[in-house]
Amino acid sequence: MSVELKLDAAVRDDQGKGASRRLRRAKRVPGILYGADKKPVSLSFDEEQILRLLREEAFFSQILDVKVKGKRTEKAILKDLQRHPFKPLVTHLDLLRVKAGEKMRQQVPIHLLHQDEAVGVKQGNGVVHHDLIEIDVECLPDDLPTAIELDIIKLNVGDSIHLSQVEAPAGVSFPGLDVENDHDPILVSIHTPRKAVEEGDEDEGADEGTDGGESDDTES
Repeated sequence: MSVELKLDAAVRDDQGKGASRRLRRAKRVPGILYGADKKPVSLSFDEEQILRLLREEAFFSQILDVKVKGKRTEKAILKDLQRHPFKPLVTHLDLLRVKAGEKMRQQVPIHLLHQDEAVGVKQGNGVVHHDLIEIDVECLPDDLPTAIELDIIKLNVGDSIHLSQVEAPAGVSFPGLDVENDHDPILVSIHTPRKAVEEGDEDEGADEGTDGGESDDTES
């Protein structure tokens, strides 16, 4: 069941730290809505609604319906979220308006398929390493994918998947890919477990020590 990505907002007129503190005491989160050739609007949001949406992966990458009280609903994406340094609280939201028919850039999550069935995991006892957890995409708002899925079932120990190996969904491009200038990031790889590597190093050191002992006995 998909979550409704909706934010209820109210326009706020007061500015400054004092006004923000009063909002937070009232269980409201200050924020701003800007972009799409319109004036920025200072808003406040219900804290409980924000906390519920924070549990949803899509909140950080998908288009949100921002319903401003007394105004029409606007489409926007979350561009920045500030948190309290030690309390589980959100202190500010930055929302960027989405303009229909105009390309946008956004980071979407990477979803790995068949992690447990990958050759390097089942047969090589390897460990899947998430080199990146998000990909920067460029597309029209209607083409924004919820995620980029990578099937890694054939990946063996020592193998990896680069961005250039990923087929972009229709209408989507990867602005972070620049093969000519050696910018082709690794998205996922499978490695030998660190413990196995360390044990291998210890065995090699023990063998070297044994060889040295035999050499000394021969000389005597």
